[in-house]
Amino acid sequence: MRIATWNVNGLRARLDYVRIWLEARQPDIVGLQELKVSEEEFPSSAFDDLGYEVVVYGQKAWNGVAILTRHPAEPTLRGLPGQEEFGARLVGARIAGMTFATVYCPNGKDLTHEDFPRKLAWFDDLARFWPSRVGRDEAAVLCGDFNVVPAPIDSWRGEEGDGSLFHTGEERSRFGALFDLGLRDLFRERNRDTRAFSWWDYRAGAFPRGQGLRIDFLLATSPVLDRVAAVEVDRDFRKKKEGLTASDHAPVIADLDWDAP
Repeated sequence: MRIATWNVNGLRARLDYVRIWLEARQPDIVGLQELKVSEEEFPSSAFDDLGYEVVVYGQKAWNGVAILTRHPAEPTLRGLPGQEEFGARLVGARIAGMTFATVYCPNGKDLTHEDFPRKLAWFDDLARFWPSRVGRDEAAVLCGDFNVVPAPIDSWRGEEGDGSLFHTGEERSRFGALFDLGLRDLFRERNRDTRAFSWWDYRAGAFPRGQGLRIDFLLATSPVLDRVAAVEVDRDFRKKKEGLTASDHAPVIADLDWDAP
């Protein structure tokens, strides 16, 4: 089974590109973030012919998350209680014998912006909410754009980035709290010393210059981690395809030795 996460940075602008990726990579379950489209306008029919069912929590012009799946889905999670003002940022379902959820965590904007402490509070609420719905020994995936750089190896700036947005101790400690719940970073578990990024700014030639951040993650519990064969950042799909502009994020893909019930 192949699972993936991808911040598409606007599904309408990226729909044809996403379809090209789906046909090329053939994932079974995908968490999408930053849809920027309402549920009523979500283009479900564009995925029907590729064999995908959709679970959507959308929002007009901002945020929005969805799951594409080739297996039957039972929706179980929709939104983070107490954080409704931050928009549509969490959706989950029971799929193929596991809980699969995707999140689009707040950006924070700037260390002096009012959204920064609100970002930390959002993470605190996520850490409280997750174990109330998902057991640490249950097969589960929590994927998405977390807008946190866990360690210097995950930033093109290395240790020079420490203390800046995405690189602060406050953000890293909140991200680390998810590990206390039994979740693990699948990429880092299988690529201990690999420096790889999943986001590059559109500006200043950041992508060709290698100036990226790893902020997109497939987190999972031990029953999933134990079945992981390989994990990679699909860097090739940060490039233009057939004249179409990519998202500023690349997909992250994991292959599992997993049989759906």
